Amino acid sequence: MDHTIALIQKSHQGDKAAREQLVEENVGLVWCVIKRFYGRGLDNEDLFQIGSIGLIKAIDKFDLSYDVKFSTYAVPMISGEIKRFLRDDSMIKVSRSLKDLSCKIFQTREKLIGIWGREPTVEELSEELHVEKEEIVQAMEAGSEVESIYKPIHQKEGREIRLMDKLEEKEQQEEKILNHMLLQQLLETLNKEERQLIYLRYFQDKTQSEVGKQLGISQVQVSRMEKRIMENLRRLGT
Repeated sequence: MDHTIALIQKSHQGDKAAREQLVEENVGLVWCVIKRFYGRGLDNEDLFQIGSIGLIKAIDKFDLSYDVKFSTYAVPMISGEIKRFLRDDSMIKVSRSLKDLSCKIFQTREKLIGIWGREPTVEELSEELHVEKEEIVQAMEAGSEVESIYKPIHQKEGREIRLMDKLEEKEQQEEKILNHMLLQQLLETLNKEERQLIYLRYFQDKTQSEVGKQLGISQVQVSRMEKRIMENLRRLGT
């Protein structure tokens, strides 16, 4: 039985040590994924923690009948966990910081329409609320954007398609491009032996012991080399 599959099976049976070993052996996947999210306003360690949650979910939800490698299944799970957090965190920040102002703008707008019989301008709302025009515009735009991504834009095969669905499709296309760029950038920094190690570990799902035998080095040396490569990868994004 494949080493990783055997550990997943033990983990599903409640073996905590097997679960921890799976996390340790596949932590490199998390670093590979989070590199594309650098510069989004989150600390790299925070991204790592969120990505690790995705890795654990992949371990717990992996169906042993799947005809795919675990790494193939885990990468989109890790990426999806980070994307959900970034999207939800952004929306929470918007709603918390601008919710009160958006409500005040709506109430004031309705009141002025009732008095004047016309739509008030941004300048008039600014004067009425004693708030800078830029803040008025920001609150109005933010409220509109958060609402609009959930609105259906058309139907396909009887199913409503939202703007968010389209954004996610675009993200998936960009992710394929970024994956290729990331891999190419990483491989260019490695020597021949290191490239072979990455290929065997993350593309052929070989265990550290199997890689060691193929490279003619010990499992401990493989572990140290892999750790060094991943630390270098982290530095590339900082």
